[in-house]
Amino acid sequence: MNGTTKKIQKPATVIMKRELSAYFASPIAYIVTGLFLIITGVLFFTTFYLQNRASLRNMFSLLPLVLSFFIPALTMRMYSEEKKSGSIETLLTLPVTEFDVVCGKFLASFISSVVMIAPTLLYLVGILLFGRPDAGPVIGGYLGTLFLCAAFSSIGIFASSITKNQIIAFFTAFIICIVLTMISEFLIFLPGPIVSFLAFISANQHFTSISRGIIDTRDLLYFISLTAFFFSLTVICQQNERK
Repeated sequence: MNGTTKKIQKPATVIMKRELSAYFASPIAYIVTGLFLIITGVLFFTTFYLQNRASLRNMFSLLPLVLSFFIPALTMRMYSEEKKSGSIETLLTLPVTEFDVVCGKFLASFISSVVMIAPTLLYLVGILLFGRPDAGPVIGGYLGTLFLCAAFSSIGIFASSITKNQIIAFFTAFIICIVLTMISEFLIFLPGPIVSFLAFISANQHFTSISRGIIDTRDLLYFISLTAFFFSLTVICQQNERK
């Protein structure tokens, strides 16, 4: 049983390692991470110094908006680059399934986004030195960020899988992510029944709930379902292309 499981997982692991090696060997990884840290650093230090509060709340409140831009930048090359060069056809002639390929690329994207976010833990060290933040919102904020990264990574992989052009892949993923993030801002202008539906599909609403330290299974199921939906959609698209 264990041998079978390892055999199934191995192709996805190999693809994940290949994608991570290619990504971190390129300057884009460090440019994207550097820009992300500059923006989140400004959000943190604005709260810390100007508002005199030892809190990550300001950073977390705008994180869905920031990640709507940066995660599509991380994922835009995942499929598009290989489709343009033709290497995706070589990859699919190997004894791997579309699920293996999507899984490997998704894991690489998710890990890359986590590595990008990891340095923000240094802000937490500063807060602990100069203040006493509530553990709930901090833990919830980072937990929500992980779920958000997974969901946006799956959206980015899907966008990259449907085009050979990285710019188109970026803007497709960005538009989907930004709509899911910003849709909650327009709820006050809409009728009640529509508000309930849009609030349910709003990534920002669910993220905000988790980042307050309120761990609701409905919020977790939302992110798991969103991730699984775009992951499955990518697998189906690739299976249709292979036929």
